[in-house]
Amino acid sequence: MDMDQGATKKPPAAETDDPQGQKSQIRQRAFELYQERGREDGHELDDWLLAEEEITSQRTRIAA
Repeated sequence: MDMDQGATKKPPAAETDDPQGQKSQIRQRAFELYQERGREDGHELDDWLLAEEEITSQRTRIAA
């Protein structure tokens, strides 16, 4: 058995190749941020960008 076999194994496709699932997670997190702020309008882009950063970094840590 090859010792490097586990080191080259890719993460499951569901974790890395699901742009629709990722977009859904970002949308959900952005809405949570909106609610946490007391549903104050005018921060949609800020919420989206923060949510995107959080979800992307979560997925990167999981894949690593």
